[in-house]
Amino acid sequence: MPQKNRTVKGALGGVLGLVGLSAVAGLLVAASVTPVLAMTGIAGSQALTIFEKLPANLQVNRPMEQSTIYAMDADKNPVELASFYEQNRIPLTYDQINPVVYDAILSSEDKDYFSHGGVNVGATAKALVDNLRGTDDRGASTITQQYVKNVLIQECEQEADPASGTYADDLEKCWTEATNADGAKGIERKLQEMRYALQIEKEYSKNDILLGYLNIANFGGTVYGIEAAANYYFSTTAAKLTAAQAATIAGMVQNPNQYRIDKPAGTWTDKDGVAHNTEEDGYALTLDRRHYVLDRMLTLGKITQAQFDEADASPITPAITQPTQGCVSAGNVARSAYFCEYVKSIVLTDPAFGDDETARRDLLRQGGLKIYTTMNIDIQTAAANAMADIVPTNPDNQYFGSAGVSIETGTGKVLSITQNTTFSETVTNDQAYSALVWASDQAHGGSGGFSVGSTYKLFTLIDWLEKGHSVRETLNGANRTMRITASCENTTTTFNSKDVGNFNGASGYTGSVMTFTRQSLNTGYFAMAEKLDLCDINKVADRMGVTLAKGGKTTDENVPFDVLGSKYISPLAMAGAYATVANKGIHCTPVAIERVVDGDGNDIPVPKSTCSQVISPEVAATAAYALQGVMTSGGTGANANTYDGTPLIGKTGTHNGWQTMMIESSTKVTTAVWVGRTLGEAPINRSYYKDRKLSDLRYPLARASQEAANRIYGGDRFPEPDNKLIRQVLTDVPNVVGQTVEEATATLKDKGFQVTVGAAVDSDKATNIVVAQDPAGQAPSGATVTLSPSNGQGATVPDITGQAKDKAQEALFGAGFTSIDFDGSCNGNGAKVASTSPAANAAANKSTTIKVTCQ
Repeated sequence: MPQKNRTVKGALGGVLGLVGLSAVAGLLVAASVTPVLAMTGIAGSQALTIFEKLPANLQVNRPMEQSTIYAMDADKNPVELASFYEQNRIPLTYDQINPVVYDAILSSEDKDYFSHGGVNVGATAKALVDNLRGTDDRGASTITQQYVKNVLIQECEQEADPASGTYADDLEKCWTEATNADGAKGIERKLQEMRYALQIEKEYSKNDILLGYLNIANFGGTVYGIEAAANYYFSTTAAKLTAAQAATIAGMVQNPNQYRIDKPAGTWTDKDGVAHNTEEDGYALTLDRRHYVLDRMLTLGKITQAQFDEADASPITPAITQPTQGCVSAGNVARSAYFCEYVKSIVLTDPAFGDDETARRDLLRQGGLKIYTTMNIDIQTAAANAMADIVPTNPDNQYFGSAGVSIETGTGKVLSITQNTTFSETVTNDQAYSALVWASDQAHGGSGGFSVGSTYKLFTLIDWLEKGHSVRETLNGANRTMRITASCENTTTTFNSKDVGNFNGASGYTGSVMTFTRQSLNTGYFAMAEKLDLCDINKVADRMGVTLAKGGKTTDENVPFDVLGSKYISPLAMAGAYATVANKGIHCTPVAIERVVDGDGNDIPVPKSTCSQVISPEVAATAAYALQGVMTSGGTGANANTYDGTPLIGKTGTHNGWQTMMIESSTKVTTAVWVGRTLGEAPINRSYYKDRKLSDLRYPLARASQEAANRIYGGDRFPEPDNKLIRQVLTDVPNVVGQTVEEATATLKDKGFQVTVGAAVDSDKATNIVVAQDPAGQAPSGATVTLSPSNGQGATVPDITGQAKDKAQEALFGAGFTSIDFDGSCNGNGAKVASTSPAANAAANKSTTIKVTCQ
């Protein structure tokens, strides 16, 4: 059993206290090196001078350690998603290793470890002689010297560039120069090992050195450290290794790549082409080495004869567990490979993790980071399962794809990222596999984004409200000639909206902004844009955190079809914009990393979400008021409603039949789903999968993700809309009396009113001439105006007040009336007309009886 915390002071038994470290070093050099150097003509005093001039302090840096990305489960326990490493190493503490491992390594490599001061004088002298003779010097070093050697190798390997075309050769060179240098270089290396070993033993306890050695040593290939070796070769841990397994692994350290047991076809081939150390020969070389280790353990009393016999008789039976690194392994945990890849991209691109790409890559693959993500594993699982159940991976070999993302509205935390393909970094022609993260942008997953369709109408709606317009204003959204102005481009574009069309082939009509939003009427939103400035609409998108997926701003180019979402944007960016509405106008930049702990257990700074008020709470509340209509019966997003009592806003988007989106949000979580073509323009609205149109898959997909979010986060009522922004707007109604019905209709529709033609009324005007309208004066914008045309059979009752009966009768006959009824009061002498019915100046049919009353 290894001794606890034995230091160099105890190891040198008081000698160090008497003569000091330098003196001991000198004695060692004089004793062991001088005779050897004498063979080369170098005197002992010169040897001491060489020794003294060598660097005395070895900086023991943390060895390369794998970094791991985690999610947290419902109980706040970390769940490993993926690891990244140059060297597969899992550092342990002293008590996490079975004592039989220490016995095995010390019995075979350094039986006097706890009694020497770091250097074995006799063995070192022999090694130096062997070096001059050109024979192998391995096995002469103490554990401390071997630890020093591994530290130096590690230091060299950390300087190698994995991106270079010579990386493998560079690593081999690090090993060769540290282990096989001959002649003068070999002597200098051994002297340097000795000097560093003495320093190490002065600064660290014996147990610390032994543990450091077992954590840093190579055990073949990319397997470094005792835990990784136990995991890889025997599918167990260092704490559970048997004596036979411990002896097998301990035996590897002398020549790791020769004694490794993961090569059934053999670890090396002789000049005759015969493979050695194969599965067929029972890994004979390793078996012999294991026998040696077990024999040393028996001789030194570390195991009994019975334990030796049992272990020595057992065959070497590897139980290889292939280590997986990279985000492909995250596919086995809540199908989270694309979330993992998004997080990885942040580490590799954000300056918080290094000044340049190389530094950031090295930190990820060598720095032993523990990266805790913002993923909610329950939402991720539900969303990923829905993606797998609902959406095919490659239904038609025409670049079909789907992606989904959910974010927390008030923090910007990314809760889930899903995709219909299988993650693979291997280039393949199989469209069911991809390494691109379609939910994100080019900088964070390699995707160029997609045309987001009518989900972009949000920014026209926001600009409409910010300009003081009401959602109850009514506009002429019929198919017609429209004019869109972009002041920043100094352009006004004229086009016929009929050429654009509407969702599901709907015809245009005059309606309110509420209706246009609920039914996603393209022509209606063009009518809104006519009253706005396209440059301002794109500025709203920019302000709400939306950028182009390939880089650049939404304001870089301004064309009329921006209103309908022609720009290529990531689903994540669009989710952030809708989350802004749900979060009372506060936009939070997306964040996927909660915390990062380095290899020493220290927290290091991570990118933080920045939250800022980008639209007023009043505008946000009123936009939410309009967007809730999308999710109700008759709205284009109703099929994605969770109907679980959680208030939702939402918006659908379709672009030219090959791109679709569905975005919905509670006050707590926003979900964005895209379904479409990653390349090409093959329509998806005429293709089916499991009796559903491909274009309709977005609805159940978004609903499943939002349902999971609602169960966990819930959701509140959205704030009440601003009264000024939902007011009924009255506008002047043109006076069209006297115009023909056709002229009056055109005049009214041009002003956004709807028109109906009522029954013809009595008038002396020609037929088809408007003689009355209702309403007149002012009415709600877009209201229906009823026109009353003349029937041509009317006349105006003349004013005969004060006239005698005969004169009155003559006037009425002259106006065209043929039926007159004089009241008896008109028969007396001097009677004068007091009134008529119909009244004077009223229009009446010529056949109408005019009743006259006198006084």
